[in-house]
Amino acid sequence: MRQPRARGTLRLSARPGARIRDLHQSGSLKALFPASRHGALNAVFLNTSGGVTGGDQYQISAEALPDAALVLTSQAAERLYRAQPTETGRLDIHLKVGQGARLDWLPQETILFDAARVVRRFDVDLAPGARFLAVEPLISGRLAMGEYVHSGTLTDHWRLRRDGQLIFADTFRLSGDIDAKLARPAVAGGNRAVAALIFAAPEAEALLPAIRDLLGPLGGASLILPDLLFARIAAPDGFELRKRLIPAITRLSGQDIPRTWTL
Repeated sequence: MRQPRARGTLRLSARPGARIRDLHQSGSLKALFPASRHGALNAVFLNTSGGVTGGDQYQISAEALPDAALVLTSQAAERLYRAQPTETGRLDIHLKVGQGARLDWLPQETILFDAARVVRRFDVDLAPGARFLAVEPLISGRLAMGEYVHSGTLTDHWRLRRDGQLIFADTFRLSGDIDAKLARPAVAGGNRAVAALIFAAPEAEALLPAIRDLLGPLGGASLILPDLLFARIAAPDGFELRKRLIPAITRLSGQDIPRTWTL
């Protein structure tokens, strides 16, 4: 018998002056709005169901209107739980950034549990002159809790367009014995925490050397286009991953990390 599954929808648009223009939230997705900093609307989203399992469906749509600034982060780490072999959890994230606007997508870590099955899709539409920063950290099990991930599937699809033209496409997939695959030298070298970092802004090329230094020997950054930087980083655990990510995010955003991020 199929069990009831969680549903959640969050739609948000920000206008200049750190103000909300539109907000819709339903099901298990909610948003909180702490005090704005640096002229940006700060939105903290949370999943009240406690995690994602097979059959769950979530949708987040967020837009920074022209000349607005929006920072999105999560209240806590998201958890991808065990799912039935025939069921997959789905998350669809659509982000839109207007002319002269800025949007930072900075969720905390996603923790992958054994036998999880999740597909996430990220579609980002940038207007000319828009700025975008995104990070997606992932941890395979909680090492301190003795957790291991010997089965499961996680697929992330990223599509980034500027003025309607595709400028970046990436698909990241882990399946099967995930810990064993992360142990491979050409994958993560035994590190159980990884993250992807995307930065689209005019100064991307100038910041590339600094980001390479901040990510350290377990990170790599490349310039896809003169205004588009992409990086990946690996670390033994979530704590070490944050130690590398926080300085890089701060340098790229030019602002303090959201307060939900702590070391």
